[in-house]
Amino acid sequence: MLLGLVEDAYSDYHGCLGSDPGSDYLDITTEPNYSESDHNVTTKKRNRSSSSRHRGEAVTELGPEEVRWFYKEDKRTWKPFVGHDSLNIELSYRKFCDLNLNKVNCQDPSKSEVVCDLASECKASGQRESEALSIQKVPAVTASEEAACRACERDLDSISISVEAVCVRGGLYEVDVKEKECYPVYWNQQDGIPVMRGQWFTDGTWLPLEEEDSDLIELEHLACFRGHQIEDSFETEAAIPAVEIIHSLKLSRSHVDWHSVDEVYLYSDATTSKIARTVTQKLGFSKASSSGTRLHRGYVEEAAPEDTPPAATHIVFVVHGIGQKMDQGRIIRNTSMMRDAARKMEEKHFCDRSLEHVEFLPVEWRSKLSLDGDTVDSITPDKVRGLRDMLNSSAMDIMYYTSPLYRDEITKGLTKELNRLYTLFCSRNPAFEENGKVSIVAHSLGCVITFDIMTGWDPVHFHYHEAPDAMETDLHRWGYEEPRLLEELHHTRMRLSSLEDQLQGLKSSTSSSFPALKFKVENFFCMGSPLAVFLALRGVRPGTMGTQDHILPRSICQQLFNIFHPTDPVAYRLEPLILKHYSNIAPVQIHWYNTSNPTPYDQIPPTLLNPLKESASVSDSESLPSPCTSPPQPRRHYGESITSLGKASIMGAASIGKGIGGILFSRFARSSGQVAGLEEEPSDSEEASMSQSTSAIMDSSTCKLHFLFLFFFPFSGLHQRIDFELREGLVESRYWSAVTSHTAYWCSPDVALFLLTFMYGHI
Repeated sequence: MLLGLVEDAYSDYHGCLGSDPGSDYLDITTEPNYSESDHNVTTKKRNRSSSSRHRGEAVTELGPEEVRWFYKEDKRTWKPFVGHDSLNIELSYRKFCDLNLNKVNCQDPSKSEVVCDLASECKASGQRESEALSIQKVPAVTASEEAACRACERDLDSISISVEAVCVRGGLYEVDVKEKECYPVYWNQQDGIPVMRGQWFTDGTWLPLEEEDSDLIELEHLACFRGHQIEDSFETEAAIPAVEIIHSLKLSRSHVDWHSVDEVYLYSDATTSKIARTVTQKLGFSKASSSGTRLHRGYVEEAAPEDTPPAATHIVFVVHGIGQKMDQGRIIRNTSMMRDAARKMEEKHFCDRSLEHVEFLPVEWRSKLSLDGDTVDSITPDKVRGLRDMLNSSAMDIMYYTSPLYRDEITKGLTKELNRLYTLFCSRNPAFEENGKVSIVAHSLGCVITFDIMTGWDPVHFHYHEAPDAMETDLHRWGYEEPRLLEELHHTRMRLSSLEDQLQGLKSSTSSSFPALKFKVENFFCMGSPLAVFLALRGVRPGTMGTQDHILPRSICQQLFNIFHPTDPVAYRLEPLILKHYSNIAPVQIHWYNTSNPTPYDQIPPTLLNPLKESASVSDSESLPSPCTSPPQPRRHYGESITSLGKASIMGAASIGKGIGGILFSRFARSSGQVAGLEEEPSDSEEASMSQSTSAIMDSSTCKLHFLFLFFFPFSGLHQRIDFELREGLVESRYWSAVTSHTAYWCSPDVALFLLTFMYGHI
């Protein structure tokens, strides 16, 4: 009860700022227009070792630039809002207090009259309610009265005047100053993020005191020292013992001592702390130096309106794959990890791009789909239910998407969510629609769904064009063998014609109702993607055109990237679907984020894969080399050791020249078993000798093979590389990595730097 009265009185004294220079901050009916010359807001930063206020100034209410708002996103530590956000929150908070100035926290006349009388007296005499409260005795509150007060507070909360939410953190969140909570704008989140108004801060860490204690200390400080000049503070602890305690305040679990206007210390009242203070003081140490924590009034850095991140010039929609039903908040957390990693890479590698900013937005499409309802759950046996539920919530998404009954619902759901986010972002950032760029980062099955949305691939449309021809060919072939089918063929064609009309009507209705994306995709980043398998099963085969247009036209997406970990069991390569011989060419390795002066990706020459297939009998222990002495693990093989084109190139090179190159190719062919003529099986000793000789020949031939391959086929490469591979760890078990690698992309700084490299340009 008393706390409610104090808080209400605190709101009242904020309303009595009309004659104070800071009263201009209360009028924020229009967007505040700050400038560096504005006397109310300065861009000056306080030094951490200096006082919280300037020497020689009189003690007054804290200005909006001295207050700092914080948020606790991880429920562990308070993080400060940037200066621009903190100013806007503080102004909105003061407006809310001003609009609700006449509200009281209790309807009990014996209690409410105290505050009401104080408010009227202060308005008549110019005295602050906080000063009046310091000398006014408030009647004691019983338990029943306190309970009635709380019920009354809830009623008054429902009728209080609200203010508009404040956009913060680059527009991703909004702050409700009444509830003191922060909510995301572009995605749903069950629990709000708590925010806090900081006025008093601990020395060194500059973390805020709990708001309840901070408000009480601020009220006490103004009541006792308003108008006093701020004296020179005691910079050393040795001077503190000579200073007497001029004022104290008892809090719930601690107390505060004032040694001067600007020398304030907080002490814990826990038993152990009291004993420690007693012992250290008897040893000659001061109370403050032994267990006290110095407090500062006002934040170390004054909030400035220009302290804000640049407007987003590039947004990245992050699309999840399977498993979102099992954990609906996963894509939000994954996007947050990717955003945090990208921020660190921006500060490290792109600090000169002050006018550009990349923002990541999660796209959660699974939870809004009904699909089969609970039909699958109802037919799931009870045995090993946990495992079955996990499979139903994850792998079942693949079956849903391959089902013609539910595929359209999934594609429409994702398309609708992408368009909703884009429209909402443009409405809140009008300049973005004209000059902004959009990229998509998709994971796992999300890559396939996004690809189908961008290209408009439809299995009904595919069947309509492909199936009738195949069926007609089969019937024609069987017609020669079985004459009786001729009559049935006639009836089948009549039926087929009817089905074609129905399919065409379905195609037209689907096309008219299916919403297209409202934006053009600049970059499409696939992570841990099975897209290549889906395309192969749809009949996509390698061609002769070395561009991504073979699978994704540039008119739809400017550039396609396929990022994968070497041991990710879900990921497949895309380049061999464009040019077949790229199954022998290694994917490009993604740079380590700490690499200095890395080679631009478009200047990295292609390298051949090691033709030696890795042994299937390698034990798990053998895949754990020493992190200090062992070289990186050999690269995994991604295709046949020698493709048809590879064989032709080798034999062609051998026939063209009879010199060293021809000899090497001939020996290499013999060592690989490509040349016949060994009619007798060798003995064990001969076989061991041949094995060692073969290994030596193949190892020495690899570099020369690579050189001659590129020499004879210099124009058979891709115009731009598509497959990019993360580096394997030196001490990483491949079997364990196969379990964890599919979800290792989100927090990888290498991936974050790779994304920014192609969105910002080269480092």
